[in-house]
Amino acid sequence: MSNTTATTGSAEKPFLSDVKTLRERARQNLSDGVVTKTYGGDVNRTIEILQSVLATEIVCVLRYTVHAITATGISSEAIKDEFAQHAKEEQQHMMAVAERIDQLGGKPNFNPEGLASRSASQYAEGQNLVDMIKENLIAERIAVDHYRELIRFFGDDDPATRVMLQSILSVEEEHATDMLDLLQAHQGT
Repeated sequence: MSNTTATTGSAEKPFLSDVKTLRERARQNLSDGVVTKTYGGDVNRTIEILQSVLATEIVCVLRYTVHAITATGISSEAIKDEFAQHAKEEQQHMMAVAERIDQLGGKPNFNPEGLASRSASQYAEGQNLVDMIKENLIAERIAVDHYRELIRFFGDDDPATRVMLQSILSVEEEHATDMLDLLQAHQGT
């Protein structure tokens, strides 16, 4: 295999494969889809991890949805709208993760059986508006920590999965901030 090298500063490092090599590799093992021998991770482990991420996002969609429907009390309409928006964004995350599982050759697991045990977050409804906000904040904190760990885990072995998770993490951090703001507003702190 012929590689070119690029000099950056005082150190040389491999740069890019030549076009001929790239073309030859692309024609090999077509049934493997995006998983070629340059994929640095363990595809089966990645799919297994992403199934857990998918379950987490499904649980978040369900929790936010029930809160958007059942929230009551002073200022509940604005909070219901916030919960509904978060449910929509969690559904977008769910779809992105499911599509990534499919790209890697797996079948996304949407089976409700065992969903709670596959999810990092819990499905907790809460007794009142403040409880609902707290449960969503807890779930977002779990998601944020989980995604940070996964981003470090994937590193350069699977940049596409890492970038997808980084994008989701950004929104989850916004959700956590929103829930903290709502909690503080409704507890008078």
